[in-house]
Amino acid sequence: MFEMDRIDRRHRVVNQSATGCDPNTEVRQLREGKLRLLVLAQKCSLSVIPELNSEHNRNSRSQWILNMALSRLHVAVPLCFAALSAAVVIVGQTHATLPLLPAALGVCFLGGVALVWTDINSKAKGERRTSRSLLSQYLALKAVGWLGRRQRKKLEADTSNVKQVQEETLLKRLRKNSSTSYGKQYDFSSIRDSGDFRMRHPITTYEHYRELIRRIAAGEEKVIIAEKPLILAMTSGTSGPSAMLLSTKDTNNEFFLQGVAVCLDAMQRAFSATDNLQCTTKFFYTPTFVQSEAGIPIGSNSSTPASSRHMLHLYTTPAPAFEVPTEKDALYLHLLFALKDPSVGALESNFASTIFYAFNALQDRWQELVEDIEQGKVSGTLALKPKVRARLEALMEPDPGRAAQLRAHFQDGFRGIARQLWPHLHLVLAVDSGSNQIYGEMLRENYCEGVPFYSPFYAATEGLIGVNLWPQEPNRRYLLCPRSMFCEFIPESSLEEEAPHTLLMEEVKEGQNYEVIITNASGLFRYRIGDVVKVVGFHNQCPIVEFQYRRGQMLNVRGEKVSEALFLDALKKAVAQWPGAQLVDYCCAESGIMGDSIGGSDPHYQVFVELKGVRNLTEEQRYKLDICLQQDSAVYKSFRIKGSIGPMRVQLVAEGAFKELRKQMMAFSNTSPNTFKMHRVLRRREYANFLLGKTVS
Repeated sequence: MFEMDRIDRRHRVVNQSATGCDPNTEVRQLREGKLRLLVLAQKCSLSVIPELNSEHNRNSRSQWILNMALSRLHVAVPLCFAALSAAVVIVGQTHATLPLLPAALGVCFLGGVALVWTDINSKAKGERRTSRSLLSQYLALKAVGWLGRRQRKKLEADTSNVKQVQEETLLKRLRKNSSTSYGKQYDFSSIRDSGDFRMRHPITTYEHYRELIRRIAAGEEKVIIAEKPLILAMTSGTSGPSAMLLSTKDTNNEFFLQGVAVCLDAMQRAFSATDNLQCTTKFFYTPTFVQSEAGIPIGSNSSTPASSRHMLHLYTTPAPAFEVPTEKDALYLHLLFALKDPSVGALESNFASTIFYAFNALQDRWQELVEDIEQGKVSGTLALKPKVRARLEALMEPDPGRAAQLRAHFQDGFRGIARQLWPHLHLVLAVDSGSNQIYGEMLRENYCEGVPFYSPFYAATEGLIGVNLWPQEPNRRYLLCPRSMFCEFIPESSLEEEAPHTLLMEEVKEGQNYEVIITNASGLFRYRIGDVVKVVGFHNQCPIVEFQYRRGQMLNVRGEKVSEALFLDALKKAVAQWPGAQLVDYCCAESGIMGDSIGGSDPHYQVFVELKGVRNLTEEQRYKLDICLQQDSAVYKSFRIKGSIGPMRVQLVAEGAFKELRKQMMAFSNTSPNTFKMHRVLRRREYANFLLGKTVS
């Protein structure tokens, strides 16, 4: 990473070089500097990409062009100075008759530094930032911005030639793994195109890989992939038991280049004030890893504090806080140091649910947090190691002025509280589609009212699937990434077939639903990920999709197949008819998994809801949900009329019941808070019985 002391050292080396050092040494150092810049760029995440102030969107096109030109100039001029400096040094090695070269070099260097520093000083910045951290963030933004433009240009070319790019992607995967046991079994080396591949290789599910991955975990090499996996990644288990998949270097590189870099470019195109140097509050936690027999880490493959250690200075949370093992205490520290800084520019997490639970905790503990800021301490209720507590408290100092501001905001209420606490907050960056849709809606309607949201990726443990190139649009649409995965599609009408015919990217139709089948860079071939998407359009030749539902999260007691999205729409309509009620969370269970705990009856849905504003519902109010679903689903209505499906049973659970359920689910599946997704349809009786025990009405 570029740091001020390293720049000083390079300056000294340049001057030495001008007076007779080996030119090969200088060239090598220049190359090392370029390499460090690229490494810094790859470690940069979207957390350093705040969204722009809305007033900039009203600028004229000419003003926008001028701003962009000036932005490029701020970077181009220092780079030109740097290039000239390097040329002067190299020429100076062979032309000793140029006595003014060292002076010219110094002028060039100082001019470049001055322009860069002027650009840095012109940007919005967080409080108490060091010169080192500002320069590091500035260089990271510029590097990733350049990468983003380059990758976006490549994506445009790829989406204009989808068939060829998909063939190249598939054959690259097969050639790389042709020497593995699995590659030899399916004769990857002789496969010439996707048609060959689809004829020879079956469509697979996790059971196809379970034993193969067990062998890899035990230390066997070249089983499915030619390389050793970085980690054995645990899925969230939303649609069933948690699965253990492979994560490789190629998967991570694809996510950064085709995902993070491209989404940065999409934000720069959509907004006009992305380029600032404010700090981000990123809600993420240190996961618990265990080791396989062969010493391969087993755990989450999402970004962690450890994997982001070179970027921690860009966040409001200090490094010692990431040594705190419990989510509850770590969340308190996230909130404490975020509240201390009124200049926070963005809130970030993998999923909207994590940010929603953070605001829940803030609402519960704001008085304790304000007291800590007022007195310059860290609450004694946190279970911290003495050394960690000492390091954290060294960063605290009494701030009664900020505490008074915060106290006044909290006493005014929590609607729109985010913008009250952080007036320069530009963005909430988190996935808010699928099972996180409800949390995104609640944040926008309550805590984060008026703050733009950006849901950048369509991704899973299996890797990057799509990117959202339209940040300002309310519907979350994702352009499939043709070089990230080879994709096939099963038409919705064929989902139950044993060996369904699949379509390729160039064969799908707009307006139709399909299950996604992927072949990725980490040992999954023709793999059913369980996601059903709708093709809503095309970008050049490439499909644009909206997530619809996960197959394992459908309600289906008589073949009616009610999706998560369909049920949630009906539930929101019903809640709107319950005076004073506000939906906090929900899930369902099919009566078949409940056993004798609910008594004998026709098959039906058991619905658990947590509400604010009401403590009880009449039977008539509960029945509204059944009516709303009948109105939205003709198939469900027909089964209800025939009596094949009984009426729903709606249970109100106690406040905080879903927080406790979340903890149980994470503990059972060994899932990190960074990757957890709430199960909307419960498949384990223990979870349903837990909520039955929390029922208050």
